[in-house]
Amino acid sequence: MKISGFSFVRNGVKLYYPVVESIRSILPICDEFIVAVGEGDPDDTTREEIAAIDSPKVKIIDTEWDELYWKGGAINALQTDIALNECSGDWCFYLQADEVVHEKYLPVIRNRCEELFSDTEVEGLLFGYTHFWGDYNHHQISHGWYPNEIRIVRNLPEIHSWESAQSFRYFYEYEHPQQEANTRKLKVANVAAEIYHYGWVRPPHLMQRKNKALDSVHWGRERAESHYEKAAQSFDYGPLGNIPEFTGTHPEVMQERISEFDWGDRLNYGKSRQNSAPKHKHEKLKYRILTAIERILGLEEPLFGFKNYILLKDR
Repeated sequence: MKISGFSFVRNGVKLYYPVVESIRSILPICDEFIVAVGEGDPDDTTREEIAAIDSPKVKIIDTEWDELYWKGGAINALQTDIALNECSGDWCFYLQADEVVHEKYLPVIRNRCEELFSDTEVEGLLFGYTHFWGDYNHHQISHGWYPNEIRIVRNLPEIHSWESAQSFRYFYEYEHPQQEANTRKLKVANVAAEIYHYGWVRPPHLMQRKNKALDSVHWGRERAESHYEKAAQSFDYGPLGNIPEFTGTHPEVMQERISEFDWGDRLNYGKSRQNSAPKHKHEKLKYRILTAIERILGLEEPLFGFKNYILLKDR
């Protein structure tokens, strides 16, 4: 049994993505790691830092991002597929550039892949998520934050990245990553492991820069430029005093980055907003009520939430 890791990135270092930590976190259980690195800005060093991992397992594919596919985030799925298509493993382990796996889960994940290797009905593995917010000591447990997602898929030509690379689908006939017709959800089994998502942990000015980059590939560059010309220079995380504290440990590969945390003086650790900035989704009354109901009922999935998978519960 062979496991291929894969990912994509562009301007990762400039936008404060822990992409090197992400790759290194699962490299011990991967036979190879394929990463599609988009040509970035002249002052970005992402490719150099990935190459500096200096492992024969890591294979870089240099790509260009065609702006024809920026709207709707299709470019993210297309770049993911570029890396996926180069994978030679039986299982393909996908991490986005801001996702990291704790070393305690590596034997669990490998054992699960071995256990289900011959069970061909299982097309993917479903991971739980911890979404960090603002700093490394707070995480989101709120309606609207996905609690689970597919991150390992079988190496089948019909499986492609879907929509904005959030997940995967089985395509009977592939035309475009955002098509609904001629696709179906994957049949998946749980794995007792979590993905640590650090996408919302950055210095506030870099968080705003990252949001602009992300919105550019969903709205188009022109609309994003217009919006962020009028927006604040720094992202406002809101009151962290209402966000649950994280009591676990972070992956070993994240320790150096965590030690460099230096923007606490720009965060609001109280329970009330200090300005009139618009509320985040998790701060709004509707979502606070839904979150409270979900937690009281002990639900594993959000009420009225969309699931892009078919969970095989007997596995």
